[in-house]
Amino acid sequence: MNSLEAQLDYPFADTLPASGELRDVAAGVRWLRMGLPFALNHINLWLLEDEFDSEHGPVKGWTAIDCGIADDATRAAWEVIFATGLRGLPILRVLATHCHPDHVGLADWLCNRWQAPLWMTAGEYGFARMMSAGLPGVDGTAMLPHFQRHGLDDAALLAQLQGRKNYYPTLVPAVPLAYTRLQEGQSVRIGTHAWRVISGFGHSPEHASLYCEDLQVLIAGDMVLPRISTNVSVFAIEPEANPVQQYLDSLAKFADLPATTLVLPSHGKPFRGLDVRIRQLNDHHAARLAEVVEACATPQSAAQIVPMMFPRALDAHQLTFALGEALAHLHKLWFDGVLRRTTGTDGVYRFVRA
Repeated sequence: MNSLEAQLDYPFADTLPASGELRDVAAGVRWLRMGLPFALNHINLWLLEDEFDSEHGPVKGWTAIDCGIADDATRAAWEVIFATGLRGLPILRVLATHCHPDHVGLADWLCNRWQAPLWMTAGEYGFARMMSAGLPGVDGTAMLPHFQRHGLDDAALLAQLQGRKNYYPTLVPAVPLAYTRLQEGQSVRIGTHAWRVISGFGHSPEHASLYCEDLQVLIAGDMVLPRISTNVSVFAIEPEANPVQQYLDSLAKFADLPATTLVLPSHGKPFRGLDVRIRQLNDHHAARLAEVVEACATPQSAAQIVPMMFPRALDAHQLTFALGEALAHLHKLWFDGVLRRTTGTDGVYRFVRA
């Protein structure tokens, strides 16, 4: 455990659920983990006790928060949960915090399996539909000219990225054709508890976190993670975005929640110390921004900033996030007037101190 982690309280540190297992973390809230074939090797999912009124009376069941990617291993893990973890009750609703594959990949499968509706924000649902369909602008190859414009010229890496054209549709082969909208400030009744929607930006188009005042539990999704900083990137479809500023503004929405709040993150372990973690994340981005300013004493492209921010070796998957995040930090400083952007004779954008 590093020094930052040591400042947080992990009440379930020694009880991590194995694939297909469940752990109770609060009244009516169960924790499960699914594997991922990435360096980030797991996602936390949540099952909440729920109850709907039907024409035949109340129906008890579960709301599933996030889904895992669409692969055989994740389906198999869900089958174990269906058989042993639902207490014989159905899944009544699938709620996806955002559009990334590990969160929405199996939404269509789950919704069809249980004839359950999908709940998402409009921004996340729309992007999931676009990316699953592989529409131009959000398909894998759209990143190539975007990254080349920001200095990526490694032929081998560009060839690997070219091969990722169908990356998202492979992990999210389908998205339900209809959904129920979530939006900022909405109160969602799940079982006997009300959960308030807190929208977040910068990491994804319109991320939904859920806070229950009765339980003092925050289902944070990817907005507040205990060990790593959430990726904030500039993507080809929104090339002039300022996601670092959006993310920092979104973090402020969580600042008034009680310090005793139990935070349920999508990656890592549940923890308490939300106020501490928000301060750590703000400090992290402040430090990265200061490093970028120092580097930009001479003109720098985003590709040149990547080795400074991410000194380890990166594969093609990791590079897409690293280059997007380097550009995001450059953009914040550019929008703040600290840097100015120039275009070289090679067509590459570079940033230098104003």
